[in-house]
Amino acid sequence: MKRSNTAAHRLLVAGMAASLALCIGDAAAQARGAMLYFNHCMQCHGAEVHWRDHRLATDWRSLKAQVRRWQSVSSLNWSEEDVDYVTRYLNTRYYDFSPPSAAGPVVPVEVAPRRAKVPAH
Repeated sequence: MKRSNTAAHRLLVAGMAASLALCIGDAAAQARGAMLYFNHCMQCHGAEVHWRDHRLATDWRSLKAQVRRWQSVSSLNWSEEDVDYVTRYLNTRYYDFSPPSAAGPVVPVEVAPRRAKVPAH
């Protein structure tokens, strides 16, 4: 059975996200930020948008505001953690802004819910 181009693209993106996570650090959070960006933003926002002279992101707060704005415009309904993961991914990849100390460390996202422990009898 032949895979569709969409399925092949998703596999490619997932592989790229995993590779990026190894290089960037904080693997789970970085991989999630990269995956969200590749799947939802790359169609319109290639690398050149981050390098242009008149970019709207000039510091950590404005970068996060742009991520929040565009996920809202695109009706993605991301959680605040997802906005933070994408912001951190973009910041690591393109900007190198100093995040506010209140941001703290990124907590990895669980891909699957944990199973409840069954008490021993």
